[in-house]
Amino acid sequence: MATTQLLSSLKYSDSLTVVGISFCTAVVCECISWILIYRTNSYKSLKFSIDKASKKLETMKTENPTKISNKKSKTKKIDRVETSLKESSRDLSLFKFKSGAVVALVLFVVFGLLNSLFEGKVVAKLPFKPVGIVMKMSHRGLQGDDSTDCSMAFLYFLCSISIRTNLQKFLGFSPPRGAAAAGGLFPMPDPKTN
Repeated sequence: MATTQLLSSLKYSDSLTVVGISFCTAVVCECISWILIYRTNSYKSLKFSIDKASKKLETMKTENPTKISNKKSKTKKIDRVETSLKESSRDLSLFKFKSGAVVALVLFVVFGLLNSLFEGKVVAKLPFKPVGIVMKMSHRGLQGDDSTDCSMAFLYFLCSISIRTNLQKFLGFSPPRGAAAAGGLFPMPDPKTN
């Protein structure tokens, strides 16, 4: 009780509350992801195969073939490794998609709670005047014409993105480096097949 009185007497209490709740939500979401994804053997094997394929692809692309016949066989090998990498990345994305629904539900509930607590309240002041669509997001649900007023939704959105991404990197849960290059769940079409 004394902590809430102290927090409410601070000048930036609403901002700190939103940032704190965003941090706690990110920790809860990463715990859920660890339980449903990161500790499983199938995730570990997919991550290992992606890392292995991306390293192999990297070394194959840096080698210089001397003969024309070697060049054709090397191109075929590179294509096979790229295909394997894309398939593994797609499988990893589908595997992560399952826990994404649970994490989305948690984020939806927390956002609804915060929205009811801070409805129509200015939680922060922006140090700049936002333009266009950014102003519509940052001033969402607020009365008045001061475009530097920041709503809870915008602050929570910014905090969620930055805190969760950095927390994943810190905990070692960021996607394997080859997974991002392979395109994930919705990869770009391969120009070689056209």
